Amino acid sequence: MDSSASPPRPTRDPYRPAAPQVFDYVRERIIALELPPGAPISRAELQDLFGFSSTPVRDALLRLQEESLVDVFPQHATVVSPIDLRLARQAQFLRRSIELEAVSTLTLSPERGDVVERLETVIEVQKTLLARGDLPGFENADREFHRTFFERAGVPDLWVMVRRHSGHIDRIRRLHLPMPGKASQVIADHQAIAAGIATGEPDAAQAALREHLSKSLAFTPDLRARWPDYFRE
Repeated sequence: MDSSASPPRPTRDPYRPAAPQVFDYVRERIIALELPPGAPISRAELQDLFGFSSTPVRDALLRLQEESLVDVFPQHATVVSPIDLRLARQAQFLRRSIELEAVSTLTLSPERGDVVERLETVIEVQKTLLARGDLPGFENADREFHRTFFERAGVPDLWVMVRRHSGHIDRIRRLHLPMPGKASQVIADHQAIAAGIATGEPDAAQAALREHLSKSLAFTPDLRARWPDYFRE
């Protein structure tokens, strides 16, 4: 792993297969930029952290390679890949397409009041986390807000699919989140989406969602100017 920081020791779950535990742990550190682009990943250190053999560690890294989150150089090194803008744009297209349909479905649902109540609860959690300066917790609540669309629209498996393709766009969002005013804007956007659903007018809800999802990619040139080594086309 990155020798410049001491990695948090993971909690080993005896009831889960080994490889997914390693995969989830490393992937989350990559998305959080605790392992930034170019950071080396030590297979031996992962074995020591988990107490696993080399096989599940190898399998986890292969899965990360399939998501283009690591670059593996056989007999040499494994490093965190740069943020791939082409893959980020594709992930954004996928997510926007599905969420727009989900939001439309929820806006026309007779149960939209329950949906709005749930969304407003998450927004209040986000306000509390922001006041505490807890950006990792804020980001988790952001995911919960959007996951609600998939769950309540009856397509939870599509959330899993979207998450699998979102590693690169999620890293852009993580870079963007600490910028002044960004987290407050996320809350305002979420409030607009919830209000759009509450009106029962799909066009209003979709417009608010489309505006919200466009912002991280729109800000990418500024992020790339700050961290040029983090990106590739």
